[in-house]
Amino acid sequence: MSGLSGQMALGVIIVWTVGALLSGGALVWMWQLGDPARPDRKPLAMASALACAACVFGVTLGPEDASAALALMARNLALIAAIYGMFSADGRAASLRPIRPVMIALVLVQLCQPLVLGLELRGDIPPIVAAAAFDVRLLIDMLLAIGVLLMLHNLYAGAAGGSRYLMRWSVIALAGIFAYDLNLATIAYLGGEYPLLLRDLRGVFSGLMSVLFALGMSPAGPRVQFAPSRAVTFRTLSLLLVGGYLALMLLVAKFLPLIGGDFARTAQVVFIGLAAGGVALALPSPRLRGWLRVTASKHLFEHRYDYREEWLRFTRTVGRGGAGSASLEERAVKALADITESPAGLLLMPNEEAQLELTARWNWPTIAVPAIAGEHQLAGLLEQHNLVVALDEARSGIQHQGEIACLPEWLMEAEDVWALVPLAHFDRLVGVIVLARPRTPRRLDWEDFDLLRVAGQQLASYLSEQAGQQALMDASRFDDFNRRMAFVMHDIKNLASQMSLLAANAEKHAENPAFRADMLVTLRNSADKLSALLARLGRYGSSPVNDLRKIDLAVLARQVADRFRVGHNVALTRETSVHVIGNPEALEQTLVHLVQNAIDASEPDSPVYLDVTAEGLYGTVEVIDAGCGMCPEFVRTGLFKPFVSSKSGGFGIGAFEARELVKAMGGRVMVESREGLGTRFSVVLPLADAARLLGGREDADLNSPTEAA
Repeated sequence: MSGLSGQMALGVIIVWTVGALLSGGALVWMWQLGDPARPDRKPLAMASALACAACVFGVTLGPEDASAALALMARNLALIAAIYGMFSADGRAASLRPIRPVMIALVLVQLCQPLVLGLELRGDIPPIVAAAAFDVRLLIDMLLAIGVLLMLHNLYAGAAGGSRYLMRWSVIALAGIFAYDLNLATIAYLGGEYPLLLRDLRGVFSGLMSVLFALGMSPAGPRVQFAPSRAVTFRTLSLLLVGGYLALMLLVAKFLPLIGGDFARTAQVVFIGLAAGGVALALPSPRLRGWLRVTASKHLFEHRYDYREEWLRFTRTVGRGGAGSASLEERAVKALADITESPAGLLLMPNEEAQLELTARWNWPTIAVPAIAGEHQLAGLLEQHNLVVALDEARSGIQHQGEIACLPEWLMEAEDVWALVPLAHFDRLVGVIVLARPRTPRRLDWEDFDLLRVAGQQLASYLSEQAGQQALMDASRFDDFNRRMAFVMHDIKNLASQMSLLAANAEKHAENPAFRADMLVTLRNSADKLSALLARLGRYGSSPVNDLRKIDLAVLARQVADRFRVGHNVALTRETSVHVIGNPEALEQTLVHLVQNAIDASEPDSPVYLDVTAEGLYGTVEVIDAGCGMCPEFVRTGLFKPFVSSKSGGFGIGAFEARELVKAMGGRVMVESREGLGTRFSVVLPLADAARLLGGREDADLNSPTEAA
């Protein structure tokens, strides 16, 4: 037993010695390196010196000796002087008048304590008087600590931003000292004596707070910041909730037996069962965790977002490429959705007509997006103002740049759609990301708008860089393709010249008339075929369409349908004459390619339909199938890209050539496709009458329809 007491005494000596060293080191630091202009430098240095003296008395005379207590009382007076100096240094002269009486009262209360201590230490007083003096001294400690903590709250809450930045370490240390004293005095008052552990740790704690004084007094001190991460904060809050729940359970379980009887036991069982069930349901809930995160961000942090963590996660998501990973478009949607904790998102990108089309989805397969997701007015407004649109505000009639009139119906009607974020790069709209509503409902605020706008600009640069790299690759492939075609064209041209020469010689030198006639027919047919092939190949390097004339779309569609009818059911739904301007051969080549693709994508017994219509200034022929369909990403990024094919062995040039041919005729090719449902290709060309009214060609070919391609 004596050995254990000796070890405890040694531990007390070590603790108070460490406190003395910390306080003395802080005193030297403040005196040598502290900012001389600080009005609280001398009072805090004096307080550190007195704390060091109290620790020395605790080591030499024992923690219970009156010398240590008197030194700590003097330290408290120095700390009150330091607080008064902070009030005066903040420049709030008007606030010093009501503060002075409070400070004087605190000083008088502290000066009463030595008198009470002297009375307590007198040996000729009854024990009951000594116990009363002990309680009074503890009450004085509590009153002083509460008053000082209130003054510190008033000081820091009313200080200017720059003053807070300078005084925060000193305020933290002061609050720590008096909060410790308040807890120590409260426990001692309730227990009738000082708790040995807290009393023995008082010196080392005071030394640690003196180190904080020195840190705040140093010129480098204000640059040192204590900022717990959000993850630590959220975990701490979770632990506090769990601790509060356990404390409630213990209190209820302790006081229910006081009721007595069967009711108490039943109530205990019911309470424990309900509490355990509530915890089992609440803790795994994403909504509860989201609410806790939003509440903590709103009340504990200056900003909603931890920008360092958000940036690191953003760059990791966007840069996570490689084989088997999601496309850049999908990663872009995910990176932006992660910022606002949206569970899903879409990427819309403008087409050649500045209309928005679906390009990529992330975790949102259920929402139905039309082929034209947004008209050019919406794209132009987002591009001009770089506006982040909050759909909840738009649905309630609030608008900032007249965006409500531009929003399509499907966005306004889809309650899960939460926000539109433009992706702008050098004042050009690269795309628009549609974010789904987070699991924890909240309104978008200025911080959301700023962060989403900046992140959208960063994503726009990534997408533009990818598009530029793809364009360079396509140009390189086209260059190689054109070089190869030049050699092929040269060889075919030589072969056609040789066969033509052979045919000419045969006409003059063949002796057998029948053989000569046969040879001539064969050679001329071969020469014609090679010349046609040469003309077709020549389109890859020169202008694909030169001869524009009046074409009856119904007649041409009938010819194409008859051409495929033997191998597959190709039907013409309407045969109303629609006259457009175009090149018959190029248009037939386009339709043949589209119909062949539709047949390849369809089941053998699934028909392909051709539909001819006229609307406004344009005529349209549609190729419709019920085949396997295409995903929006492939339609956007792969269908019309050269050398990209979804068919094994395909060269990937047909769809690109078809679109280029139609564009050269003044038209356009549009696509609507859904995986598992089918595809609709629309070839749109200007009507002949509209072209003439708009100043088009007036040659003789415009007056008569072409009967054959």
